[in-house]
Amino acid sequence: MGFISCENVVKKFGSFTALDHINLEIPQGKIFGFLGPNGAGKTTLIRIINRITLPTEGRVLFNGRELKLSDIENIGYLPEERGLYKKMKVGEQAVYLARLKGLSRADATRELMVWFQKFGIQPWWNKKVEELSKGMAQKIQFITTVLHKPQLLILDEPFSGFDPINVSLIRDEILRLKSEGCTIILSTHNMESVEELCDEIALVNKAKLVISGNVDQIRKEHGHNRVEVCYRAETADGVMAADGGTGRLQSVEGLFSVFSTENTKNGLRSVLDICKDASSRNVLSEISRQVEIVSYQPLMPKMNEIFIKLVGESGGATSQSIEDYRKSDPKNR
Repeated sequence: MGFISCENVVKKFGSFTALDHINLEIPQGKIFGFLGPNGAGKTTLIRIINRITLPTEGRVLFNGRELKLSDIENIGYLPEERGLYKKMKVGEQAVYLARLKGLSRADATRELMVWFQKFGIQPWWNKKVEELSKGMAQKIQFITTVLHKPQLLILDEPFSGFDPINVSLIRDEILRLKSEGCTIILSTHNMESVEELCDEIALVNKAKLVISGNVDQIRKEHGHNRVEVCYRAETADGVMAADGGTGRLQSVEGLFSVFSTENTKNGLRSVLDICKDASSRNVLSEISRQVEIVSYQPLMPKMNEIFIKLVGESGGATSQSIEDYRKSDPKNR
């Protein structure tokens, strides 16, 4: 059983089904990527886990028992919709939000000073929130989300609006929190972040769970039998490649076909589709007969490719988000 378990979770807004019998196991101490196109149901499930709303059917378990309102003290939630009180001073705002999570004023101030120094924003303590840049405001919200050291951290698009330096800063903090035992749900459209950070993922589309599991295993299962070969246009003994002088690998029936070839600074790079029953020994032997191999490695698909493929196979992305639906139908207001 996972640290967070969703059992047959259904959520309806009138006649519209936002979540359709979702079953998920989120393991403790891992980073769990929650993926899906806009309007797929991600934010609705996050709000259910956060007790902002309740499921129409099903239940959510927290550490093996049914989630209770008091468990919110152990959850940190950074929503995609950012919001700070613009007229308040930055330090005053941060202390206020920390006290809502149970910290005393003294403890909150002490911990916040440490974080402000780490993020290089201590000069802004007595400035008004409205004076902050978008990136600085997001730093404040990230700090106040993690300050009380939650057992579960839910981050909805945490890198949105950050420059590369601050993306790296936040990424490092997320990994540090994981190393300290925090369980993290990461909802994002940034597939590069998914590959770098997530141990497991779940993909939802049109209210249904499409796939869930280990990131590396999913990439293997949905990949082509492809390899990347970097090489020079001569064999090891100095003889020009066997293709008559063009220097490019040529397909060999029963072993591999050349999917693509491109020039690189140090030679050529080809992507090969390996035939189903071809042995690695025979493939490598034929490649080395044609060219001088510099490197050879299997290729797994990028998460972005898998995302597009699976969403397409499950009927494409929805054209109407839940919020759009609720605004358009007075019954659901």
